[in-house]
Amino acid sequence: MFAAPAAGYDRLIGRYLPTLAPAFADAVPVEAGMRVVDIGCGPGGLTRELVSRVGASGVSAIDPSVPFVKACRAGNPGVDVREGFAESLPFDTDSFDAALASLVIGFMSDPVAGVREMSRVSRPGGTVAACQWDRSGMPAMRILGQFMVAADPTVSDRMKLTGDTVGEIAAVFREAGLTDIEDGALTASASYANFDDWWEPFTLGIGPHGAYLETLDVIGRAALRLACLNTFDRPEQPFTVEARAWFARGTV
Repeated sequence: MFAAPAAGYDRLIGRYLPTLAPAFADAVPVEAGMRVVDIGCGPGGLTRELVSRVGASGVSAIDPSVPFVKACRAGNPGVDVREGFAESLPFDTDSFDAALASLVIGFMSDPVAGVREMSRVSRPGGTVAACQWDRSGMPAMRILGQFMVAADPTVSDRMKLTGDTVGEIAAVFREAGLTDIEDGALTASASYANFDDWWEPFTLGIGPHGAYLETLDVIGRAALRLACLNTFDRPEQPFTVEARAWFARGTV
C-alpha cells in the first residue's frame, strides 16, 4: 500500500508534514549537535525538518518503500537514507541521540520489536519518539472511514492501527523497556483547493483507505465518493483541515 510514487503520498499525507514535523521535532526535542534517525521516513517530510535542525550529516533515514527511499535521497542530499524495516534496523548500536517514527508505528508488523530496535540504535539516555494519527481526530481519514465501515463493517477491525487511540504508543514504549515515558497530542493542518483535491489522493491506492478503494468497482467507488461529497458544505471552495496525532517519547 506504499509502493505508489512519492508524489502520491505527498498529496495524501505529505501536505500535513510542514506543520506536523516541526511539532514532532519540538516535542522530542531535536536540537543542534544531535545525531538522529528517521524511522519510516517516507518521501522525507520529517527528514527535511531534521536536516534543518542538525544538518544532513547528523541525519539518517530508512523506509521499506523503494520509491520513498529514492525520493527522500533526492530531496535530502547528504543524508544516509537506506531501504529497510523498523524491526531490523541496519544501524550500529548506540548510534543516535534520538530515533523518531512519524506516522509509522501503526504500520510496523511488530511495534514492540520496532521500538526495541529504535532503542538499540539509540545511545543510553537517548530518546525514542513516535506519533500516529488519532483515529477520531484526523478528519480526512475519519470522513472516508465512516462510510467505508457503513458499507462493510469488517473494515473497522482491518483499519485499526497501533497508536491511533490515546495511550497506545506509551503502552508499546513501556513493553519495549523505555523509561521516563511522556505522551500527549500534536496538531497539524493542511489546505485543499476543493473537494476533488481532497478526494483524488485516496484513489491512488496509498495507505489503508486507498487499499480499500482499490477493492471496489467503479460503482462502489462512485457511491463512496458521493457520500463523502455530501458532507461538504462548499465542495468547490478551498478549505483547511486540522488534524491530531498521538505522541509519546521515552528514554533509553
